[in-house]
Amino acid sequence: MKRNPIIPFALIAVLGILAMIVFAVVGLDQQDKIETAEEGGEQTEEAVNSDPEEIVQSCIGCHGGDLEGGSGPSLQDVGSKYSEEEILDIINNGIEGTAMPGGLVPAEEAEILAAWLAEKQ
Repeated sequence: MKRNPIIPFALIAVLGILAMIVFAVVGLDQQDKIETAEEGGEQTEEAVNSDPEEIVQSCIGCHGGDLEGGSGPSLQDVGSKYSEEEILDIINNGIEGTAMPGGLVPAEEAEILAAWLAEKQ
């Protein structure tokens, strides 16, 4: 009894094509959501984190777990060196000529973080 060797390959090809169609349809839905979010359409209040201790998690890689310093300087008494506005400027724009980049924290969260760090004296 001879079997046709083309049938299993054809079946696999058909299943592959169906899978590609399903993934394409799902991807189109995701693409619409991404484009809407990039245009600023679906940003809600819940998207802004208001807890400075959670926001500062993006800083601990350089400034240490307790902000005691690491590859970056200590932030434990940064409020005695800089005003809230200066801290906000550093968070948003970084410090030229150093490893401190700007823009790691969204603007709304940067304001919350700057106010919190300004209290550290």
